[in-house]
Amino acid sequence: MATSLEKIQEEIRSLSTSDKEVLLRSLWEELDGPADPDVEAAWLEEARRRDSELDQGLAESVPAEEVFRRLRAPAKK
Repeated sequence: MATSLEKIQEEIRSLSTSDKEVLLRSLWEELDGPADPDVEAAWLEEARRRDSELDQGLAESVPAEEVFRRLRAPAKK
């Protein structure tokens, strides 16, 4: 078994970056299993709710640069 795995790993390393990406995505999807329709529906509803809040002025967006700046800043005690 180990020899076969080593041979597969060697073959994978010889692939182009884009082919490795396709293979990785395919394997990840296989391991992850099918999407849960309830979770997908919940995320869609959440996205719609947030969009509505932004449209109504109930929420304020923060630019990504600001979010990352805050994350990198030392924590206040």
